[in-house]
Amino acid sequence: MRGHRPRLQREVARVMTSGLPFFPDRASTVAVHVDYLIGYLLTVTVLLSGTVFLLILYFAIRYRRRRHSAVQIENSLKLELAWTALPLVLIVVMFIWGTRLYMQNRQPPPDAENIYVVGKQWMWTIEHAEGRREINQLHVPAGKPIRLILASQDVIHDFFIPAFRVKQDVVPGRYSDLWFQATETGEFHLFCSQYCGTQHSGMIGTVIVMKPADFEEWLGGGTDQSPVKSGEQLFQDFSCENCHKPGPRQRGPNLAGAFGKPVKLQNGETVLFDEAYMHESIIDPSAKVVDGYRPVMPSFRAQLTENEIMDLIAYVRSLSGETKP
Repeated sequence: MRGHRPRLQREVARVMTSGLPFFPDRASTVAVHVDYLIGYLLTVTVLLSGTVFLLILYFAIRYRRRRHSAVQIENSLKLELAWTALPLVLIVVMFIWGTRLYMQNRQPPPDAENIYVVGKQWMWTIEHAEGRREINQLHVPAGKPIRLILASQDVIHDFFIPAFRVKQDVVPGRYSDLWFQATETGEFHLFCSQYCGTQHSGMIGTVIVMKPADFEEWLGGGTDQSPVKSGEQLFQDFSCENCHKPGPRQRGPNLAGAFGKPVKLQNGETVLFDEAYMHESIIDPSAKVVDGYRPVMPSFRAQLTENEIMDLIAYVRSLSGETKP
């Protein structure tokens, strides 16, 4: 019975909003919960605003002539408690509900499939772990959690899928992520919802949700090199192994087995060796130098694209036994 609850909730929500054209499709596990929260916020707003409006209208009519005068109410403890407690309760419910939903949306399941996405004027480039690459299209399987690792090549973009009720700002020089689990097969709109230049309105795409078997068949039809292989080639082309592999020429930390572990810096702080740390170390190596090493690594900001940096990260992850990009 418990396993049927999410499906029942989605069906109830669908019936409640059927015939309302301003509601987009619901096609993810989180969509119904977001709509319930928005419905609560709208209900509270309408009720409070309507009550205030009706009271203003009543008093404006009731006391429109000067011979009528309002009665001054003083020291009414019940009234004070009422207009303090009611808004407090409503706001606490908003806060708790919104916080729980936010935390749920920020913590992808451990088995989520990682997909890299780069926004650039004016397109989305997408790379799957198996090497399949897309532009302005995102193929995903239904019923499987998907984690998107997002980066920008130039300006601030925003990855927005209305039917999934997920959106995330994509900021240059920083990694962002979001996750979702599609529940319906079909095609759904993908937008950039942050103004990013003259052709911002044309930065649109399509999310194609497929049955798992169809998705595996589509995924196997690609001929692109996997991110790990591409990253390994870049690692060799830029002679990264000269400094980051054990030996007499080593001048940087050994990257084998480093991903996902804490790193002690020269200033005494400790950071996690993750995608964000690697990205910063590639474009600004002197920002966080590992304890015991000198800041001799040059910046590769002008030499690597965001897609190439993601491939390098995928390769370094593989050195730690990570199979996902």
